[in-house]
Order: sequence, then C-alpha cells, then structure tokens
Amino acid sequence: MSTTRLFPLALMLSLALLTFWLDHEVSVEQGAHPSLRRHDPDYLVDNFTTTTYTREGHVESVLSAAKMVHFPDDDSTDLTSPRVLQAKPEQPRYTARADRGKVSREGDEIFLYDNVVLVREAAADRPEGRMTTSFLHILRDRDLVRSDREVLFEEPGQWLKGRGMEYFNATRQLFLHNDVSG
Repeated sequence: MSTTRLFPLALMLSLALLTFWLDHEVSVEQGAHPSLRRHDPDYLVDNFTTTTYTREGHVESVLSAAKMVHFPDDDSTDLTSPRVLQAKPEQPRYTARADRGKVSREGDEIFLYDNVVLVREAAADRPEGRMTTSFLHILRDRDLVRSDREVLFEEPGQWLKGRGMEYFNATRQLFLHNDVSG
C-alpha cells in the first residue's frame, strides 16, 4: 500500500485521538457543574410550617421553624429555631424545640441541635416529662427519639441523667445507655 492511501487513514485516526484527548481534558478541568460545586441555597422560607395527617384527617405531626433554607447540592434543609409537635393517636403528645436543626431528604428524620428541650404532655397515668440535651434525632415514622449526648429527663419529684438515650413514644420506654444517675 502506498503512503498516499495511508495518509487519509492516519489523519482520521490522529483527529479521533485528539478529539478524545481534548474531551477528557475539558471534562477533568471543569469537574462538576459550577452550581453543584457551591453550597448556595435555592430557596428560603420564613415562618415555615408543615403538617402531616393520619388517614382519618387528624394531625399527626407538625414541623415549624423561624427560617428554612434548602441547599440543592446535597439536598439538605437547615432550620432556625425548629419546633416539632408529635401528636399520633394513642400516644403521648410531645413537643421538641431547639436553636437549629436539619431535616433528612425524605423528611422523616429531624436533627435538633443546641438547647434542645422535649416536653412530653401529661397523661392520665403520667405527669408531664421534660428532657434537655444538646442534640436530638427524631425518627417520626418509627416513633423514636434518640441522642448520643448527655440527657437530663425530669418529671415532678424525680430525674434521670445519662449519656446516650432512646425514647420509644409508642411504648413510652426510655433507655439511658451510659453514666446513668437519678
């Protein structure tokens, strides 16, 4: 075969390799889309409230905050002065509040930080209970509240203190894990 016949084939092969190399260099240099690299909010809501209902139309839980900020890069939601009311039928009602919080992508998990106070309303067989901590993880669908930090739980005339806690609202069971005193 002569070089005149190989020249167009070699030129096409060189152009193809150059195209692949340029595409690779540009994609590595740019990385992710600029809007995905930044942690900028896409929306803000003041005096935010969301309510979930049972199938019968009764209020099941209410999440409110002085401010809600959503970030699209990681789909996170930050809350300022959040307040959670859990009012499922046949369970004690409780309210939790904190200085700041976060909500999971699906909205079924709430994380409360700094000056967290949970108040379980009084029932016929139990007085009001009050829990204070610096962090609280609420799993609304599982009726579970937990913390890995120091917790103080108080009822009139008695108190419990410990590090690490799980409270199952449906069964009214409280478990303190470490350094328990009362």
